[in-house]
Amino acid sequence: MKGFIMDDQNTYDELQVLRDQIQHHNYLYHVLDAPVISDAEFDLLLNKLKSIEAKHPEWITPDSPTQRISGTTATKFNKVTHPAPILSLANSFSEDDVLAWYARIQKLDSRVARSKFVVEPKIDGLTVVLHYENGIFTKGATRGDGNTGEDITSNLRTIRSLPLRIPLNKTHSNPPKKLVVRGEAFIHTADFDKLNTKLIQDGEKAYLNPRNTAAGSLRQLDPSLTASRPLTILLYQIVEFDGENPPQTQWQVLEYLREMGFPVTKLAVLCDDIHEAIRICLTTGETRDQIPFEIDGMVIKLNDLKTAEALGFAGKDPRGAMAYKFPAREVTTRLNDIRVNVGRTGVLTPYAVLEPVEIGGVIVRQATLHNFDFIAEKDIRIGDSVLVKRAGEVIPYVIGPITDLRTGNEVIFTPPSTCPECGTTTEHIEGEIAWYCVNASCPAQLVRNLEHFVSREAMDIVGLGIKIVEQLADTGLVKDVGDIYYLTKEKLAHLDGFGERKIQNLLDAIEASKKRPLSRLITALGMKGVGEISAIDLAKHYPDIDLLAQASIEELQTIDGVGPNTALSIWDWFQRDTNKKLLEKLKRAGVTTKGDSLGNLEMATSTLKGKIFVITGTLPSLSRDEAKNLILAHGGKVTDSVSRNTDYLVLGENAGSKLEKAKNLGIPLLDEDGLKHLAGME
Repeated sequence: MKGFIMDDQNTYDELQVLRDQIQHHNYLYHVLDAPVISDAEFDLLLNKLKSIEAKHPEWITPDSPTQRISGTTATKFNKVTHPAPILSLANSFSEDDVLAWYARIQKLDSRVARSKFVVEPKIDGLTVVLHYENGIFTKGATRGDGNTGEDITSNLRTIRSLPLRIPLNKTHSNPPKKLVVRGEAFIHTADFDKLNTKLIQDGEKAYLNPRNTAAGSLRQLDPSLTASRPLTILLYQIVEFDGENPPQTQWQVLEYLREMGFPVTKLAVLCDDIHEAIRICLTTGETRDQIPFEIDGMVIKLNDLKTAEALGFAGKDPRGAMAYKFPAREVTTRLNDIRVNVGRTGVLTPYAVLEPVEIGGVIVRQATLHNFDFIAEKDIRIGDSVLVKRAGEVIPYVIGPITDLRTGNEVIFTPPSTCPECGTTTEHIEGEIAWYCVNASCPAQLVRNLEHFVSREAMDIVGLGIKIVEQLADTGLVKDVGDIYYLTKEKLAHLDGFGERKIQNLLDAIEASKKRPLSRLITALGMKGVGEISAIDLAKHYPDIDLLAQASIEELQTIDGVGPNTALSIWDWFQRDTNKKLLEKLKRAGVTTKGDSLGNLEMATSTLKGKIFVITGTLPSLSRDEAKNLILAHGGKVTDSVSRNTDYLVLGENAGSKLEKAKNLGIPLLDEDGLKHLAGME
């Protein structure tokens, strides 16, 4: 440049190189998704450029990468007149609709029969129009009414995938004097989920869907707010072209835009005929959940642009293209009520009772509300107009309320203080999402509680499988786990499939279960957070169920592995009148409520103290439970999975993948004799 001294010239040359490098890496990262340098290296380049421009502000140009966020906060958006109408398309909803459109345009122009078609995703975002002069991005606008849009240039500059200067490669050495392109700004589904997660963590309100979020972000008066949103863009149409060799087909348009450095969809397909185009639409509709952004259909376009232009318009709709719309997955309806379901584990789950509405060909009357925190965070109220979504076979769920439609008659929902099934006071531990009913006799939990109580890890009642458990519950013979011990031959004889021998075997198994160690009973009672290992520790510290019932929350927390939440759950379980009555019923039946966890802990040693074992395969003489109890009785611990913390893998026949993992980690192997020797038994 004229008047430069040598140092200035060198610095200016460095600035130009930096801009080219940064533009190139922006393109690789945001358009091709193929970065070749780290974020830290990119930041170094950008900071170096900022430093030069700070010393020489007269060198700053609109296409500089530092101008992604520039300008002051606007008070309103100026109007922009589009160089050509930015039109919407007519919609079709079935194969027959598409074929009818094809028949109509074929009658109007015989060239249609020879034309190929381009099928592109109909992105659910915000239409934008970008202006370039001599390769420099100068202006960007919304679609508006199709003729006039709003100037959102400053906001569009913040989108990293949008090139501020073209070309970015050697294919086209001279960009057109003027180029106006159309595309869609949107947010990837994963980025939208991350954004909402962060907003919720920061105590802010989450957004309803990616489309509204993208549109709202681009219409912010402050560009810095737009820059904080994970927006991206895809281009698909040339609105105005002043240059050499303009593309003649839609497929050439996509190729040209891609070569010029613009982000272009990879999902576009060139089809030989209308039937192939329809097939692509149908196939994409079935797999739309695999696409990383929201689409509400596909667009079928005549590939030959001259033929498409010659077809003209039907009203305001161009005849040369047709939108194939997928069944709606989001609708608005009224939330008539919020009710609560009690699951088999005692978790209370809210669900929405909706004004019936069709979503994707299915009438929806109910939808999930996830949990009570979700209702509070979204401020969902009974009587709200809500946005409901159904995707594929997924259960419909409420996205959130449309607060602008509130009348003032909506009712704020509060989680129930009592279980809707049994009336027991509900439990909610601070810091946890779930609310619980901890009544062991709650009808809604009965089958699950019975199944757990009789399982091998608990009271181990052989013969009481899930089908029989369900039969006992359905007939009313068993209303809580204690009733198992009051079954008689006479009661069981009335059940289908119960012969004399089967009845006697079951009664013998029930009688044998009364002698199970105390730890098994503690496990069987199903207190939240109490598993086999913690039950053994509890039985060691409290060799009588009544002592455990009298333990304070503070005392319980002194036991290894019992944290504040588990301690509170244990304490709370014993405070419930229904659970107290259950324990009395078990005692009257003769179930062991005293003793030690393994039958003879007084004689146990600590030879395995501090060692962690994993058991795999079939041992010669010990069952899996017997081997586990042997280890626990001598102070060791047993876990289910092999890790770097594992000290020994106890190995039997037909070992599985645990053996391979143990070998890879260099973990010592023990057979049954080796385990006994290590425990000091031989």
